[in-house]
Amino acid sequence: MAGLRERKKEQTRQRIAAVALRMFTERGFDAVTVNEIAEAAEVAKATLFAYFPTKEALALHGVGGDDLAEIVARRPPGQTFLEALRAHYRAFAAAQLPEADLDALLARVRVIQNSPALQNAANALLYQQRQALAQVLADEHGPTAAALMAAQIAASLLTLQETYFQRLLGGASAEDVGRALRQDVELAFDLLENGLNHSEGR
Repeated sequence: MAGLRERKKEQTRQRIAAVALRMFTERGFDAVTVNEIAEAAEVAKATLFAYFPTKEALALHGVGGDDLAEIVARRPPGQTFLEALRAHYRAFAAAQLPEADLDALLARVRVIQNSPALQNAANALLYQQRQALAQVLADEHGPTAAALMAAQIAASLLTLQETYFQRLLGGASAEDVGRALRQDVELAFDLLENGLNHSEGR
C-alpha cells in the first residue's frame, strides 16, 4: 500500500507541475494565479501547496539544481568532495534526456528567463544551495575556506548549466549539446581541482 500511495503522490505532483508549466508557457508566470493552476489540475489549493510551497517552486520544478550538500555529505569514505561532485555530474552529462522531458525543460527555462520574479527566486535558491554546501564543508575545512570553496563550485556549476541551456535554446542538437557538456564537466572539475594555473598549461 505504501508503494502505491507514493506512486499516486508522485503522479499528482507531476500532473500539477505539467499543468502549471503549460499555463505559464501560454500566458506567462505573472499572469497565472495559484487558484487557476489548482482548478486546472483538479486539486484543492491546499493540496497544491502541500507539493509546492510557493508559486515560484512550481515554475522552478526540475531546474532548481542539485542538492550539492547532500551529494558531498553522503559520499563514500575515502572519496573527496570534488570527486563526489565530479562523479555526479559525469553521470548527469552521460544521461540522455527523453525528447519530451527536454522540451518541457526548455519551456521551463524560457518561462524563467521571461520573469524577473522567477530569476530572483532562482538566484535565491542557488544561494541557499551554496550556503548549505559551505556548512557541510566547514567541518573539514573551516568556515572561511568552506565558503570560498562553495562559491567557486557553485559558480562553475551555474556556468555549466547556463552554457548547456544556451546551446539548446540556440538550436544545437541534443547529441552535440550532450557531448559538449561532458567535455565542459571535465574542464570545470580539472580547474576546481588544480586551480586556475591548470588552464595555462592546456
